[in-house]
Amino acid sequence: MISEQTFTNDALTPMENRKIGYLIGGGLRENLKARLVIPSDQVQEGSFVMIPSGNWVYYGLVTDIQLGATDARFADEESEARLPGELAHWLHGQTLYTNLEILPVLMLERGPDPASQAYQPWLEEIKSGRRSEPKMMPVKTIPPHHADVFLAGEGEIAEIFGKPDQEGNFVVGYTREGGHAVCLNLDRFVQRSAGIFGATGSGKSFLTRILMAGLIQRNRSSLLVFDMHNEYGYDDVASDSGMKVNGLKTLFPARVRVVGLGANSMVRGTPADFSLEIAMKDIRPIDIELLSTELNLKETTPTTLEALVASFGPENWFSKFKEMENGAMVETEDERGRLKKIPAPSSVAAWANQAGVNAMAAEGLHSKMSILFHRGYIREKPAADGIGEIIKMLQNGMHVILSFGDYESDLDYLFVTNFLTRHIREAWEATTNQYRTKKLQEPRPLVIVVEEAHKILNRQMAAQTSFNTIARELRKYYVTLLIVDQRPSQIYDEVMSQLGTRISGWLGDEDDLRAVLAGLAGRDTLRGMLTHLQPKEEVLLLGWGVPMPIPIRSRRYDQRFWQELMKGKSKPQSEEQIIAELGF
Repeated sequence: MISEQTFTNDALTPMENRKIGYLIGGGLRENLKARLVIPSDQVQEGSFVMIPSGNWVYYGLVTDIQLGATDARFADEESEARLPGELAHWLHGQTLYTNLEILPVLMLERGPDPASQAYQPWLEEIKSGRRSEPKMMPVKTIPPHHADVFLAGEGEIAEIFGKPDQEGNFVVGYTREGGHAVCLNLDRFVQRSAGIFGATGSGKSFLTRILMAGLIQRNRSSLLVFDMHNEYGYDDVASDSGMKVNGLKTLFPARVRVVGLGANSMVRGTPADFSLEIAMKDIRPIDIELLSTELNLKETTPTTLEALVASFGPENWFSKFKEMENGAMVETEDERGRLKKIPAPSSVAAWANQAGVNAMAAEGLHSKMSILFHRGYIREKPAADGIGEIIKMLQNGMHVILSFGDYESDLDYLFVTNFLTRHIREAWEATTNQYRTKKLQEPRPLVIVVEEAHKILNRQMAAQTSFNTIARELRKYYVTLLIVDQRPSQIYDEVMSQLGTRISGWLGDEDDLRAVLAGLAGRDTLRGMLTHLQPKEEVLLLGWGVPMPIPIRSRRYDQRFWQELMKGKSKPQSEEQIIAELGF
C-alpha cells in the first residue's frame, strides 16, 4: 500500500537548489532543449535530470551542451576587453547563453499537487484499486515550454534504480555529480544474458569481479567462470598499480571452488581444489567439429567422424582412433610372390579402407587431432568424474572457477568450454523439464562467465556452439551468459541482440561502439557518452537490468568495497571523497 509521501518531491535536497534550467523546445525524436540558468561547467554530459510538470515527472539524460548567442557578434567579440567589468558581465547575461539537449527516457505519474483538493480523491482511487499504482513507463509525451529542469537527487535516483538496502539490489556505482548510489537489480540481471565490454585496460576484469562478488554474496545464482587467464580465483597483483587484488576464493572460501585443468594442476602457485580431467568416452564428434578453424579441418571431417562412431560406438571412437597408427605399412606378397607394402592392420588407412571412407582424409584428420590425443587433461580413465562433480556443485549453490593453468591456447579454451557447456546444458534442461512436469525442485539459476567471448561467439563459430543456444534459448532453462570482451563488434549479431544488460567502459573503435549500442533507443545520443567515459573510472549502464541508461562512476574493487559488501551496505560518497579518489 502506498503512502501519501510516495509522490512528493525529494526532501533531502531542496528542489530550488537543484534547478539547472527550463525547457525552450525540442521533441521526442530530436530530444528536448533547455536553457541553462547556472554556469555551464556545473553540468556534465550524461547528467541525470528530472522535469516535473503537471501530473507527471519526466526523467532524462543530458546528451549535449551548446553555447549560443542572441547575435553572433556578441560571441565573436571579447566584451571584457572594451567594456567595464560590471557592464560586460551584464551584457553576457543578456546576450550569451548555454543550451542543453536532453534525451527523455522515462515518465512517472505523480498525480495532482498534494496541497490541492484533487490529490486526496486521486490517492483514494489508487488505494481502493480503481486506479493502477503509478509506475515508470517509457516516455510517450513531453512537458510544455518553460517547464523547470532539475538535477536528480538521491530520492529520484532511488525511485528509478531502487534503494541499496532493497532485496535483490546491488550498488554498481555512483552518479558522477552527487555521488548517489546506482543499483543493478540482480534478480533481473540473471534472467537474461549480459555483457561487459571495454577496451583493453578499461577495467573490465575489475568490474566483472565486482558483479560476481555481488552475485555470490547475495546468493542470486550459481556462477561458472571460464577463467582463461587465471585471474579470478586466487589473489593477484594489479598490472598498473602493483596493488594486491583479492581473489574470489580468498574472500568466499566456503562457497567458491577453484578447478584446475589437468591432473595435479596449480593456479598461480596454489593447488586447485580439485582437477578436471575429461574422459575419452564422453567426447563426441560435435566437440571436434567445433574446432574446425583451430585444427583447419576439411569438409570431409564430419563423414570420417560419423564412420568412426559407426565402427566403434559413441563412447569408444576417440580412444580407438587415438590408438591407430598413422602411415604404418607392412610388407606382404602378392599372388605372384612379389613383395608389396599395404597399410598395417593397426593403421588409420586400414580402418578407412574397411569403413569405406577416404584414407587420405582419415589420415589427415588423425594427424590434426594428434594435438588433442596428447593433451594431459584428456584421459581414458580419469581419477574422478570431474564433469559430474562440477554440475553437482553448481546445482547445490556453489560457484566454480575453472582455471586453465598451463593450457592457455585458444584450442584448449574452445574445446573445454564447449565440452563442459554442452554437458551443463543437458543437465539444466533435464532438471527444468522435471520441475515443470513432475513439480520437483526448481533449478538454481546459473550464470556462465565467458572471457574472450569473441573467440567462441564470432560469426563463424557462434552458430555451432552451445553458447549461442544458451544466449538465444536457455534463459527459460535458468541458464544465462555473462560475456566479457574488448571487441564486441566481433561477436555474432544474433548473440549481441540477446543480451539484456550491457555494461560498457570506454571503447575507441567505431565498430565496437556501434555493436554495444545496437538495437537500443537513442543510440546516436548515447554514443557520445560512451566515447567520453573516463577509462578505469566510469561505465555506461544499459538495458534489461536498469530502467534507463546512465553513465556512472564504477565502484572500486578494494578493501572498502569488501567491507561494504560483507556488511551489506553501500553508502553514497561525498563530493570530497569523489574528488580525492579521482586524484585531484
